[in-house]
Amino acid sequence: MAPLTSSAAFAKYASIEENGQKYLSVDDFVNAIAPENEDYHKIQRNSYAVLFQVADRSKQGKVSAADWDAFEQLLSTPDAEYEIAFRLFDTEGTGQVNFTKFVEIYNSHKSSDSLPFDWNSKWASLYIGDKSKRHTLSYQQFSQMLAGLLGERVRQAFQYYDPSNTGYILPEQFQSIITISSSHKLSDNLLSSLHTLVNIGSSQKVSYATVRAFLNIIHQADMVDIIVSRATEKSKDGHINKEDFIAEAAKSTKFSLFTPLEVDVLFHFASLNNKTGRLDIQDFRRVFDPSWQDPLALYQKNTQIKVEAAKNAFVDPNSFLGEVFESAYNFLLGAVAGSFGATVVYPIDLVKTRMQNQRSSTPGQQTLYKNSFDCFKKVISREGFRGLYSGLGPQLVGVAPEKAIKLTVNDLLRGKFSDKNGAIPVWAELIAGGGAGACQVVFTNPLEIVKIRLQMQGEVAKTVEGAPRRSAIWIVRNLGLFGLYKGASACLLRDVPFSAIYFPAYAHLKKDYFGEGPGKKLGVGQLLVAGAIAGMPAAYFTTPFDVIKTRLQTEAKLGHTSYHGLRHAAVTIFKEEGFKAFFKGGPARILRSSPQFGCTLAAYEFLHNIFPLPGHEKTEAGHAIPTSTPRSQENSPFRYLRSRNALKVILDIDQNFGKPGILTDDKAKLIPGLK
Repeated sequence: MAPLTSSAAFAKYASIEENGQKYLSVDDFVNAIAPENEDYHKIQRNSYAVLFQVADRSKQGKVSAADWDAFEQLLSTPDAEYEIAFRLFDTEGTGQVNFTKFVEIYNSHKSSDSLPFDWNSKWASLYIGDKSKRHTLSYQQFSQMLAGLLGERVRQAFQYYDPSNTGYILPEQFQSIITISSSHKLSDNLLSSLHTLVNIGSSQKVSYATVRAFLNIIHQADMVDIIVSRATEKSKDGHINKEDFIAEAAKSTKFSLFTPLEVDVLFHFASLNNKTGRLDIQDFRRVFDPSWQDPLALYQKNTQIKVEAAKNAFVDPNSFLGEVFESAYNFLLGAVAGSFGATVVYPIDLVKTRMQNQRSSTPGQQTLYKNSFDCFKKVISREGFRGLYSGLGPQLVGVAPEKAIKLTVNDLLRGKFSDKNGAIPVWAELIAGGGAGACQVVFTNPLEIVKIRLQMQGEVAKTVEGAPRRSAIWIVRNLGLFGLYKGASACLLRDVPFSAIYFPAYAHLKKDYFGEGPGKKLGVGQLLVAGAIAGMPAAYFTTPFDVIKTRLQTEAKLGHTSYHGLRHAAVTIFKEEGFKAFFKGGPARILRSSPQFGCTLAAYEFLHNIFPLPGHEKTEAGHAIPTSTPRSQENSPFRYLRSRNALKVILDIDQNFGKPGILTDDKAKLIPGLK
C-alpha cells in the first residue's frame, strides 16, 4: 500500500475540530508519523510524541494543517535530523538555542537512572562558554556539539566509574555505559556481548583506550560495512581475516585508517559466532547493523503475527487479508507457474484418465490399451500430438482458484490451531490440510469433469463412428449446475486425504529432514525433493477415489455399466474388475506429481526473480511461510524513517527523551505549549 500523502494523512488522523478547522492531538500525531506495523523494539513508538513539540509551532498543544505541512517539508530537507533536534530546543523560534532553556528541557526528560553529565565541564564550556560567558548556539554550532556529545557522555561516565583515575573500569560498567547511552542505535546482539570486550586484552578490566576504539568503530560503522563488502567480494570464498580488512581499508580510504586496537575490537565482536578467524559479511552485520535481530526471534514474531491474524480473521477480516497479501502474490505467481507445470505433465494426466476409465476385458472383448506406455503411443498415432493435450483449457482455468483456496484455507486453519509460537500438533495439521482439500472441490470438480470428458473425446471418436466432438462450453451447458458436480463426493474423498497427507508431510520433510528454519533456507533441489516425496503417498493412496471419480464423471460407453453413485461405482468396480482396478493410473499419478512440482517450482523461482515483491523473502511455489527477515526500510513511510532518525540524534542527548512517564506535570511546565 502506497504511503498517504501529507494532506491525506492529516485528514485521516486529525481528531480535534475547532471552529471548522481540524487539528492533530499528540496521539493523532504519533499515529500519523509512526504506523503501528513498523519495528519499535529499539525506539518505543510513543517516544515519537517528543517530535510533536517541533510540529506544534504555536505551542498550543495541537497541530494545524499548516503546521503539519511545514513539519512534512522539514522532514524532506537533507539535514532534517539535526534541524528537528535544533528546533526542539529553540523554543522561541529565534534561530538560537539558549543554554539555560536547553538545560531545563534536558532535565525535564532526564530520569534518575540516566548517566551523570556535567554541563559545566570543560568540554561543554568549549561550545557554550564558561559560567560567566555563556552564549547562545546557532544551528551549525548546536549540530556540531550534538555530533560530539555521545563521546563526551561516555568519557564522563567512564570517569564516574573510575574515580581513582586508573584508566580502567569493570566490563559490566562498560556494558552499562553503552547500553544506557547507545542502545537505540546498536544491535541487540552487540549490546548483549559488550562485556566480552575485556577478552581482547590480558587485563580483567576495560581500558579507556579500548572504549575509545569501540566508539570509533561504531562511529564509522557505515565505512566498515563498505570495506567489508568490497573485501568479501574480492575473496574467493567470501570470507576475510584481519589482514584482508586492513588491506582493503588502505585501498578504499585516504585518511580513515583504522588503528590496530580498532581492528581488534571490530573482529572480536564479528567473530563471536565464528571462531575460524575468517568471517563473511553477515558475521559483521550481525553485530554492527542496528536493524539486525535474532532470526529465531523474528521468525517466531512473524509467525505469531500470522497466527493472530488467522485467529481474528472473522472478527477483523482486514487484518487477515493484510497478512495474506503476500500469499496472494505468491498465489498469482504460483498460478502462472502451476499452469506451466500442469502443461508439461498434462500428457501423463491424460494417459492416467484413460487408463482409469478403461474397463477390464471381458470374454470376447479386448482392452484398448495394454499399459500406460501403449496408451501414450496410441494417442499420438491416432489423434496426433495435440491429442495429448485434449482438455488442457479447463485444467489451466482451474489452477489459480484451486491453489488460492487450498493454500488460504490451509494457512487459516493452521493459524486457528497453532499456539502463540506457531507450533501446531499433527492432528491439527491433518485437519488443516484436509479442510483445505475439501474447500478446493468447489472449484476443481466442475473443471475436472469438463477436462475428463474432453480427454476421452479423442478415444470415443476413434472407437465410435460418427461420434461428435464437443466443446467445453457445450459440455458445461449440457451438464448444467448439478451435472458439473457429478462425482463431487468421490472428488471430496480424494482431495481431503490428499491434502491431509501432503501438507503435513511436506512441512515435516522440510523442517525435520532438511532442517529448514529461521537460520536455514532450503535450496530449489531440496524443495523439489520434499515436494516430490510428500506427493508420492498422497497421490498413490488416494488413487481409488480418483478412479471412482473418473468413472462417475465419464460418459459410459455402449455396453458398459452406468454408475449411479459413489457406493454403486465402488461395488461394481470391485465386483467386475477386482481390487486392482482401484489403483489403475496410480503410477501415472506419482509420475505426474514429481515433475509437475519440479517444473512449477522452477517456473515460480524464475517468475519471482523477474517480478519480486519488494521487502519480502522468496517462498517456495505457492506455499506461504513466515519470513525471518525484517520489513524492508524501502517499504516504510518516508515520514517515519526521517522521524526515527531524528529521534536517534535526540536520544544521543539522553536515552529518556520522549520516554513515557518521564515528562511529569512539573517538568512539563518548563516546556512552552505543555503548561
